[in-house]
Amino acid sequence: MNDRIEKGDIVLINKSGIYHKQIGEVSEIDYNIFFVKIVIVKLGNQEANFEEKDLQLQTKKPSLQEVIASIDKIIEQVKQIPHLPTREKVELPNRLKYLKLDIPKLDKQLIQKNFDSIEKILSATREADSSASFWQEIVPNLEKISWWIRTSL
Repeated sequence: MNDRIEKGDIVLINKSGIYHKQIGEVSEIDYNIFFVKIVIVKLGNQEANFEEKDLQLQTKKPSLQEVIASIDKIIEQVKQIPHLPTREKVELPNRLKYLKLDIPKLDKQLIQKNFDSIEKILSATREADSSASFWQEIVPNLEKISWWIRTSL
């Protein structure tokens, strides 16, 4: 694993003080006048600055390849949804395939529009039947895609 801390990563704060042992998401990277890497960490609804040495990497943000693999996993799971209305049965796999093609282009509006439509369809479908086992595969993969979109575009 690449141990370099980057935007979107989840980190543990090792510096003693008010934020000691808290976990946050890296929102930005900067450098001070001495070229020391300053990491801006989002903690709830506030942000704080830390030197990289004061942080421990917890989770790397998903890579492009991991996001595409997550889309493939969701496409496979969507085939198992039994009570999907006819329109959604066609639209959902198509939107997932378009999302997969759009992600390498890094077109934020297009990606966000497709993802929002996918999320809306899956959310409505899940309300109807949330107990099925395929949700255990769909939900974490959907969260991974959402994390990548939020931190990469």
